[in-house]
Amino acid sequence: MTTESKKTDASLEELVKMTTEIDPQLVAICNDLGSHTDEAKAIYMTSRNIARKLVGDETIEDRVRQRCVTSTGDPTVAEIMRFVNDPIKAGVEAIKKGVPILVDINMVKAGITKRGHNCEVICVLDRDEDAELARRYGITRTAAGFLKCRDILEGSIVAIGNAPSAAFAVCRMIEHGIRPAIVVGTPVGFVNAAESKEAVRNTPVPSITCVGTRGGTPMAVACINELVAIANDDECVID
Repeated sequence: MTTESKKTDASLEELVKMTTEIDPQLVAICNDLGSHTDEAKAIYMTSRNIARKLVGDETIEDRVRQRCVTSTGDPTVAEIMRFVNDPIKAGVEAIKKGVPILVDINMVKAGITKRGHNCEVICVLDRDEDAELARRYGITRTAAGFLKCRDILEGSIVAIGNAPSAAFAVCRMIEHGIRPAIVVGTPVGFVNAAESKEAVRNTPVPSITCVGTRGGTPMAVACINELVAIANDDECVID
């Protein structure tokens, strides 16, 4: 009998086991909109408490840094994050308005919480499905996707976790007078990633970015999800 054909006689109850101790107090205070079960809430709050100790918990920006640390498992990402032109306030206001969230790839779309907001999350790749614009101008599909979304870019939330070319495309549209509410830009890699994030920081638009070649989808998703959490926190005061 092959390994693939073997079947277990164990019941589901015998197979189910918690991956962490459930602390009822942590579960009770969990404010993560993506955590539905006690186990998920306990894991999130345990991780978040560790991140608070590593990052600090003095400013509203620290909340975003904490989420990025927990999503990457890397405490040093807190040191490379940059917040320009009051992005927390801008992002929270945009989320409360229910503006579109435009993302570069479907992994970012999949990671953004579905709860706590009425924003439509749009992957720009879906706007140029046949890659017609990309082929016509010889540009990347993500850059073409954002160009296709230029009619809804004004006042929207932009989240780029992968593609430097997409960040550059957004920057060019900003140069021509289109103003997103906020750009979360954490493209990752060795080709143009650092330069594209610097370009985002040099625009007049509120932005959350990171310095250097690091970044990626987990950081972009973490930033957006924390903005959603802050928008739903009635006790949070943003100056």
